[in-house]
Amino acid sequence: MGWYDEHILPHMINAACSARPNQKQRQKIVPHAEGEILEIGFGSGLNLPFYDASKVKKIWGLEPSAGMRRKAQPMLDSTDLEIELIDLPGEQIPLETNSIDTVLVTYTLCTIPDAVTALEGMRRVLKPGGRLLFSEHGAAPDEKVARWQNRLNPTWKRIAGGCNMNRDIPALIKAAGFNITTDERMYIPGVKVLSYSYWGVAEDAQKAG
Repeated sequence: MGWYDEHILPHMINAACSARPNQKQRQKIVPHAEGEILEIGFGSGLNLPFYDASKVKKIWGLEPSAGMRRKAQPMLDSTDLEIELIDLPGEQIPLETNSIDTVLVTYTLCTIPDAVTALEGMRRVLKPGGRLLFSEHGAAPDEKVARWQNRLNPTWKRIAGGCNMNRDIPALIKAAGFNITTDERMYIPGVKVLSYSYWGVAEDAQKAG
């Protein structure tokens, strides 16, 4: 990664992802995480205030950006939760098969280059009965907004660290072998091409309890 990616981009992404509407979305999904948790795209630790500490055994935080890991340090220093950071991309999950109770992914599937491969890895590490919790932005259902997403996406992707504004998040999750058991979606406050939100719960039908 270059200087921009490590020193400028983390601040931009953190500012965008910590906006109040995004934090409200986190509050809807993060408290449901329990047990041994794998958080994909740990970032600067924006999800930490929303975990229910009584449910958490340990959090494995996958975060490839050194800049983001530096930004996370104050949050790590101030929490009593047991957290271990992993400095690898989402497609490379160095955990054992059937070892995780909950996978949490928030505002990250838009950026992972091979999201389906990453999701397949998440499914692999989930225990039988384990759950994927997700909260993401993506492709809008309105034709006019979707056209603008498609037009702007190439430029946006270059300046926003690989973020795609037009990904069909439920389709990616299903393509990786998950069944979505809770599927919520709506526009949240913000720029419309970036504010269509998906959140919910998914599980591997072959491991479902």
